Amino acid sequence: MPKTTKKGTAKQDELPSTLQRSPKKAQRTFAKAYDSAMDSYDDEQRANQTAWAAVKHSFEKVGDRWAAKEGGRKGPSDAQAAGGRDTHRETKGGVDANASKGHLMELAKKLGVSGRSTMKKKQLVDAIQKANGKKTAQARKKEK
Repeated sequence: MPKTTKKGTAKQDELPSTLQRSPKKAQRTFAKAYDSAMDSYDDEQRANQTAWAAVKHSFEKVGDRWAAKEGGRKGPSDAQAAGGRDTHRETKGGVDANASKGHLMELAKKLGVSGRSTMKKKQLVDAIQKANGKKTAQARKKEK
């Protein structure tokens, strides 16, 4: 089922909940990439993977929604995204593992991650990923 309208805007009821709470650009990116991938591959799983990869290229997960990467930076968010389709590495759940440590510290502070000042970059990424998961679960609970 197409995720965009005839005008090219994203259909809200077809978007994952985290994207429904995100900027319109993130919604359009997902919807258009999904529709294009369905036209090319006719495989829902592959279309979903392609659409999420497109979102993660320009956006990062912050709490229960997606936000533009710092400074408008674009590119892969983690080792899995950098490797491509046949790569089997650990994904970071939308956290931009390639962001600066300073940026990760800001996100950790915003999300209320305790002990962040003593964490190494990898630990920060993991802590942010965990905090994002909690925020998303809370938001989904509210929706019900």
